[in-house]
Amino acid sequence: MRIGLVIEHFNPHRGGAEQWTYQFTERLLAGGHEVHVVAGRFAESTRAMRIVRHAVGPRTTRLGFAAAAERALRGLALDVIHDMGSGWYCDLFESHDGSRVAQWEQKLRLLPPWARPAKRALISVLPRYRQFRRLMARQFADPGRLILALSQMVADDYIRYHGVRPERIRLIHNGVDTERFSPVHRAAFRDPLRKELGVSEQETLLLFVGHDFQRKGLATAIRATGRLAAAGEPARLVVVGGRPGARQTRLARRCGAADRIAFVGSIRDPVPYYAAADAYVLPTFYDPCSLGVLEAAASGLASVTTTSNGAGELLTHGQDGFLIDDPADDEQLAHYLALLTRRDACAAMGDAARRLALRNTIARNCDRIVEVYREIAGRRRRAA
Repeated sequence: MRIGLVIEHFNPHRGGAEQWTYQFTERLLAGGHEVHVVAGRFAESTRAMRIVRHAVGPRTTRLGFAAAAERALRGLALDVIHDMGSGWYCDLFESHDGSRVAQWEQKLRLLPPWARPAKRALISVLPRYRQFRRLMARQFADPGRLILALSQMVADDYIRYHGVRPERIRLIHNGVDTERFSPVHRAAFRDPLRKELGVSEQETLLLFVGHDFQRKGLATAIRATGRLAAAGEPARLVVVGGRPGARQTRLARRCGAADRIAFVGSIRDPVPYYAAADAYVLPTFYDPCSLGVLEAAASGLASVTTTSNGAGELLTHGQDGFLIDDPADDEQLAHYLALLTRRDACAAMGDAARRLALRNTIARNCDRIVEVYREIAGRRRRAA
């Protein structure tokens, strides 16, 4: 098939959507498909890929990129166009951010109740949000366009906030590369990295991976680590990604967890950190289907995350991870993390998590999406 993929930045080191798109492209190429990528920027690391590049250049606005992508795509003879959330001219639309309206609503929970009405009013008038609304209106408007939802949570959000009819939605959870992320890497990375971090083998190392600290619930994880420290639990937290600032370090000091938390910033390869860790923590306020939870599972780590994370739909509470309802509830988060300081229980749940990942591989994910491509191509043939 001749497949067009649309993404603003084709760069596997930029973020979750970009990383997934790169891996997905590799699978499509391995399957013999001709892949055209329309993007504003292409990372140097993608130069060797056998893709057809269509660079539309960086744009100052999201609407500008979407319009430029449409112009590039209209001149191509493709069997299917798959947009990753940046444009509006496509056969299959997949937003790796889920519903931005639902995300805005969830992020209001970060504010005290008295401040939420004012913030909601700002969301209705500020230019940034108005631009997003114009973009989303076009992304969801075409009744013939299929919408790929990364979780049932996201599918429900599309119906509730964007008026998408259920028959237009195809539900496919994210998949993970179970060879790149695997317990076998512990032999090479676990001991050296734990030594570098100052973590003994008797301590439980908790891992947080994310760039958007506020939305991903890092403050809750820091407060929970403080509770573990106060209770004398042998646990430490390592934070990978983002740019840690004064706010996070001050909170760690106030919680009595400053000596229990290591901020390592952005890195190119998280595999050594998954190999060094014992469990994964992501008290996110909104995540369509966190790749981090799946990468942790593939690495043999149980996760503690929230019901506001679509990846939580894949977990079985108490078997391969734990789920909390309130992303701000550091007391409940600390309770479940304390259970994972029990080495035998943690190992058993990690083994179950690995089995979960093996049922949700990137290869299976790719196959299911290609099935949707064939559905779209079949519709086109019947309409011709």
